[in-house]
Order: sequence, then C-alpha cells, then structure tokens
Amino acid sequence: MTMLTAWICLLLAPQPAPPTLLLVTGAGGSEEFATQFQAATESWRQHADEAGMEVLQVHGEKQEATPHDQLQELLKSLPGETLQPLWIVFIGHGTYAQKKAKFNMVGPDLTAGELGSWIERFRRPVAVINCSSASGPFINELSGAGRVIVTATRSGNEQNYSRFAVYMAESINDPAVDLDKDGQISLLEAFLAASNRVQRFYREDNRLATEHALIDDNGDGLGTPASWFRGVYTFRRAKGAGSADGLRANQLHLIKSLQEQALTPEVRKHRDTLEAELSKLREQRDTLAEEKYLAELERICLAIARLYRDADK
Repeated sequence: MTMLTAWICLLLAPQPAPPTLLLVTGAGGSEEFATQFQAATESWRQHADEAGMEVLQVHGEKQEATPHDQLQELLKSLPGETLQPLWIVFIGHGTYAQKKAKFNMVGPDLTAGELGSWIERFRRPVAVINCSSASGPFINELSGAGRVIVTATRSGNEQNYSRFAVYMAESINDPAVDLDKDGQISLLEAFLAASNRVQRFYREDNRLATEHALIDDNGDGLGTPASWFRGVYTFRRAKGAGSADGLRANQLHLIKSLQEQALTPEVRKHRDTLEAELSKLREQRDTLAEEKYLAELERICLAIARLYRDADK
C-alpha cells in the first residue's frame, strides 16, 4: 500500500464520535446576571468548538418544551456507553430549601435528585460542573464511579450569587493555570484556578466569602476544596475518604495537547488506568518494603513510557 493510499483510507475510515459538551444556561433573574451567564456560556462554547467537540445547549429561549424537559430528552438521546467523555456545565442561579438543591431554569427547576437519576445509565466518563449558588448538595446526589463533580459551593446554604461561573469559563483554557506543564488545561487545574480567583476577589474586595467550590472524582461524595491541594495533589482528605480527589479530574481536558490528541480513546483509557495504579502506589509508600515499592514504580513508569513511545510512532 502506498503512502497516498494509506492516507486516503485513513480519511475515509469511520471516525469515532467526538466528546460532548452539554451547556445548560439557567434563568438570569436580571439583565446583569443574564449577561454574565451568557458570556460564560459563549466562552465554553467557543472552547468546545476549538476542541472539535459536539456542543449541545439548553437555555431559556422559547421552545416547544421547557428547558427542564429539553435537558431530560437530550440526556436520553446521548450514547450511554462510550469512551468519549460527556461534560455537562450548568451556568446560572441555584436555590436550596427543604433539603433539596435546585438549579433555576425558565419553567420547572432541576433538582439534584432528578439529574442523578437521568445520568445513572451512563457507563462513560462524565463531568458535571455546576457553577450555580447552593450547588454543594449536587455532589451527594451525583458522585459515583467514573464521574467528576464540581460545585461552586460547599453546601446548599451558600445561596448568594456565585462568581465561580465567570472564573471557571476564564480558566478552562488559560495557559497560565497549567500546573503540571503538560501543555493542556485539565478540569482539575481549571477548578483550582477558578476557586483561587473567587477567593482572591472576596479578599481584595474586603468581603466575607460566600462561596467555596468543591470537587469530587473518587466517588465517595465528600468533595475536596481547592485549599487542600498543593499543585495537582492533595495534602488533606475529608474524614472517611478512602482515596484522594483530583486524579480523574486531572485526566480530563476540554482542549487536548497534540500529544494527547495522538492517543486513541482506548490508549488514553489504558494510560489513565496506569496513572491510577501509580497514584495508589504512592499512597501505599509508607506501608511497602522499599524493594517492592521501587519494582512496582518501575513497572508502571515503563508501561506509561512505552505507551507514549508507541503513540509517537
């Protein structure tokens, strides 16, 4: 087969479905907030377009169905099993009453419990970024294996307007927040940068902070604040946590580097599994004999190195 024929075959071969970004913009409540929410939504959409993602949007403009029902139908229509991640971003206001957290939409609001039941069928990587006030309880309802959950607040009682949405939209493709210097911005890095920018705003404006973002990606439903991280690693854990948060979120990138793009979804899944093994090994460092620890460390690191070598070929 000639090189030209090989390229033609590659171009004509069926291409895998791209990752999906589902943008949900809630009720603005006022022109000021609506303008900010729309700007954040547009920023996410532009970044996703640059990444070649499928972009779906739910908003309050007049439709036959309410935004609440639109969201449910869109989630029903998406593939339940695939290696491609699904990102769901909520931008708007939230409320908390009678032990129920809700995302405010035009028409019926969305409860955390409803969203949890709608995404239960997914056996694919899922990231839910709820940038609304009172969003903390969404972690309790949505946390699970293979999911990354980000909330703008640590509880339902933080009900004031949240600035997290603006800073998250700014951070998701900001080269300045690339902590591990791999040429791409992970969801974890964007979360850390946005959280720190929120806290800086309150500190410099001499205000009491009314929002404290959390991230959960180990399925325990406890969540971790940005202040518990040093770089991309945690130095503290919530009481009862079996493992640290952050690893899975640091493996998800809206816009991938050229090296990351060279990996197929299958190879990327293998790499992520190896990195999870490495993270677990580090946690066991003090309980393993030196010889066993170094042998396992060498095995995993060599496997990762071979993976990238083969991808470069």
